[in-house]
Amino acid sequence: MTSLLRRYAAGALFLLLTNTFALLIPWFMKLAVETLQHPQGARFSPSACALIIVLLAVLHCITRIFSRTLILNAARIIEFRIRNDLFHRLTQLDLGYFSSSRSGDILSRFSNDLTNVRMLTGFGSMNVINTVIVYSAAVTMMFRIHPWLTFWAILPFPLMVLIVKKISARLFYRSLQAQQELAHLSSQSEETVSAVRLIKSYCREEYFQEEFGKTAGRYLRHNLRLARLRGLIIPVMATATGAGTLIVLFMGGRLVIANTITLGDFVAFSGYLAMLVWPTAVMGWILTLVQRGAASMSRLAEILGAEPTVIDHPDAEPIGTLQHGIEARNLSFSYGDTAVISGVSFHIKAGETIGITGEVGSGKTTLLRLIARLLPVSDGMLFVDGRNINAITRASLRRLIGYVPQETFLFSRTVADNISYGFTGTHPEDALKQAATQAGFLEDVESFPDRFETPVGEKGVTLSGGQKQRLAIARAVAGDPQILLLDDPLSAVDAGREEEILNELGKFYTGRTVLIVSQRISAFRDCNRIIVLKSGFIVEQGSPADLLQRGGLYTEIYRRQQQSREIGD
Repeated sequence: MTSLLRRYAAGALFLLLTNTFALLIPWFMKLAVETLQHPQGARFSPSACALIIVLLAVLHCITRIFSRTLILNAARIIEFRIRNDLFHRLTQLDLGYFSSSRSGDILSRFSNDLTNVRMLTGFGSMNVINTVIVYSAAVTMMFRIHPWLTFWAILPFPLMVLIVKKISARLFYRSLQAQQELAHLSSQSEETVSAVRLIKSYCREEYFQEEFGKTAGRYLRHNLRLARLRGLIIPVMATATGAGTLIVLFMGGRLVIANTITLGDFVAFSGYLAMLVWPTAVMGWILTLVQRGAASMSRLAEILGAEPTVIDHPDAEPIGTLQHGIEARNLSFSYGDTAVISGVSFHIKAGETIGITGEVGSGKTTLLRLIARLLPVSDGMLFVDGRNINAITRASLRRLIGYVPQETFLFSRTVADNISYGFTGTHPEDALKQAATQAGFLEDVESFPDRFETPVGEKGVTLSGGQKQRLAIARAVAGDPQILLLDDPLSAVDAGREEEILNELGKFYTGRTVLIVSQRISAFRDCNRIIVLKSGFIVEQGSPADLLQRGGLYTEIYRRQQQSREIGD
């Protein structure tokens, strides 16, 4: 912050010098005219005045370069810091925030809204400082020449300020609407590009073109309304400055004829009035920048002011290893008013492999997210190694966990890069091979043209669904986690490859605590126990053999899958 203040202070100093040199030019023009009229007793010759004016112009250009560089660079630094703060805040926010925010809207704030803030802190602040200096100095010099002429010359300006103030109040509202519509447009574009294969497969190109056209039309209408408001400001400014010029020509000419002021005074006065034209005209643009910047800053503040619900308690301590397992005591969780998990209790010993199954929407995925502290947990409901999960730092807990989410996400980089996200240190090729082998993915990697250096494309577009899942499993096991959370990791894998993956994972399970969510009963063959959920409650719990003998929900799921397999065969 101190360095930024220094940059703005230095920029303001150079602006002061810039305008000082500019203000001296009309004064030496006055002296030159007076010298031509009365050569006797003149302090400067016309040629000397001309040389001084040239020198002042050169100095004006040099100091202007420094003033613009310092202030505009400061604005770039502010933009850089806000962008970093935004990204840092986004990485700290939890799943609840992103479930209610569209990615296109967030990206719009990173680009368009930040640009508006940069323009405000750069060009806007520079012109505000410049306007204050020019008006203060130029009006003072004009007042020295003739007070009443100065009064009549600037008389239209207060009326102009009142009109512009009224317009600017509506500018903020219009600017905010335009930015929101741009966010909708960005979201729709991002969503359409991401789903382009689905759109083409359903021949919905015309429908999405029509929807995009409607959104783009709304954005156009808001911008045209904004442009009409902005267009009113420049004519108001031009009218004020034009009226001031006419007054000076009429009244100033009469004062020269009456010998109240000299011709040199009139030339200097006209020069100072001309210096007010650009600051006055740019004032409307500054007001537009202020309103757009204020609207954008309010949108950025929504992200910067958002607070994560999953945070480390002040007394939270790290955890280094899992020795006593995971325990839930009357665990409950709701998304808003919708209860997802209700009064769930269980104890998982360290080193156990637990299967979790149940109906769709029964809370299986939510349970894994709670254990990984991706969602907030109330105190006294979930314990890891005998400690309240909220009393454990998030970073240390997640270092113990390898997590394969239900929706596989891959970075648009190489296979090696995607697997190495699971490593905490270096990732030699042997470690990559081991992780790929444990996920049943090495054979696929060997068939790729560049093996581990093969790019996977955006979101893994070059891979099949099963390959994506196996790559995600390799990423999870690469870090050698003590707790492995697998959320339906084999849903896109065929039966033959499933057997291979389960054999490799069975070796990896040894000595680790594993929770595997799946609709496939075959995925639970190495499980010590199975937890069956229904509508957020545990309805059954026990070994696979015990659950089959009870004839409950697990047995029903098993029989349905057996019948489907027999029909398929």
